Formats: sequence, structure tokens, C-alpha cells
Amino acid sequence: MNPYRVLAPVAAVVLVASCSSGGEQTWSPEQAPSPTTPTSVAPTSTAAANPYVGRSSAFLARQLLSAARTDNAPKITLLVAAGADIETRDDHERTPLLVAATNDGVDAARALVTAGADPDALDDRHDTPWLVTGVSGSVEMAQVLLEADPDLTVRNRFGGISIIPASERGHADYVAYVLDHTDIDVDHVNDLGWTALLEAVILGRGTEPWQRIVDTLMGHGADVSIADRNGITALQHARRLGFTELASMLERA
Repeated sequence: MNPYRVLAPVAAVVLVASCSSGGEQTWSPEQAPSPTTPTSVAPTSTAAANPYVGRSSAFLARQLLSAARTDNAPKITLLVAAGADIETRDDHERTPLLVAATNDGVDAARALVTAGADPDALDDRHDTPWLVTGVSGSVEMAQVLLEADPDLTVRNRFGGISIIPASERGHADYVAYVLDHTDIDVDHVNDLGWTALLEAVILGRGTEPWQRIVDTLMGHGADVSIADRNGITALQHARRLGFTELASMLERA
């Protein structure tokens, strides 16, 4: 037997073992391993980021009105981004902003104002988002809506502006805020022939909130001589109603 035939395979095995156990390997360009490709993260689809994208306009409108009613500002942002009409109307012709104002949803109103919602949109009762603040007395809502530059001369169904119902209802902080921060007409006369001062006396209770309102109105130049349609002034009404503190205040004016 040729001894070299036996030794040749053994030598080959030893050589392979030597290379794999520590011998430096060299690679030709063709043999070089390709670099590991980093795992890429698939971009999140628009639909996944915003579940309202691609939905019908009617669906978006319903959802937007609901979000306004529940003061859900994040949802409003998504709906607007998905193309929801910010001036859509409900069964009473109320826009989302008017719905938010009616429910004192300040966060929702802020989101809608940021999106460009109209603060003067009228509903079927001739209310606007701004006019509603005079009924609710919400100073915070008034602050948000003033950023949208509402028309302070728009009249409600009684021909009044926002400070008139506010004066009737005893919203002293609201009346003070609006008079301090706007040029609203302090002597505006509504369809009943009453100013804010007359309403504060005639429809108020004569107690501390209404006393504050009367003081604020007079401090901003309210004309105490304006009488109602029967020629009766605020002072005469205060005396008739037994509101002695209000009467004293009006006498000093």
C-alpha cells in the first residue's frame, strides 16, 4: 500500500481544523459576506395614525359634533385632520363650536377655534357661540372665543348682545371681563327696550352679584338715565322693587 494515499486525507483534515480553530481567514471579494442589513421599521400608515382618514363626510360630521358635545379636543384634532367640515350643522343648525360653547367645552372650543371655526355662526334660535357665553357666563369660554374675533354686535332673538343676558342672570365676573377686554356697547338697547343695566335691576334679585354688575356697568359709563319703553329708569325700578342697595348706588351715579 502506498503510505502517501493514507496521509493525504489526514493532512487535509488537519489543515481544515487548523483554519477553523484560529487560523486567520482571508476572503476574496466574491466570497466576502454581505454586511448585515439593519432591520427597518415600516412607517406607520396614515390610516393607522388617524382612524378617521377615508371615512365618509357624514360620519366625520357626526363624530365632530359628538366630540364637541363631550369636550374631546384630541378627537376633534384628528377629525379635522381627516377632513371633517368644522362648520357642519346639527338638527338645530348648531355648528361644532356652538355645541361646544353651549356645553362649556372649553378644550373642544379651543381646538375648533385653532382650526378656524366661525364664532358668529347662527343657529335656528339666532344664537352664536359668542352670544351663548352671555347666557352661560363662562369667562374661560369668552377668553377662548375672543381669540377668534367674534362680532360683538350680533343680536340674539331678543335683540340683545351678550352682556344683557349676563346682567340678567347675575354673571358678574363675565360682565366685568367682557367690559374690561372689549369695546362692547354698554348701553345697547334690546327689542324689549332694556339695556344691560335695566335688565340687571328689573330681572335680577338685587343681591351681591347684581350689585357688582350694576357697579361694573356704571364704572364703564352706563347711562343711568336711559328709561324703558314706559319711561321708567333703572333707579325707579330699583325703588319699586325694594332693592335699596341698588337704589343707593344708582342715586350716587
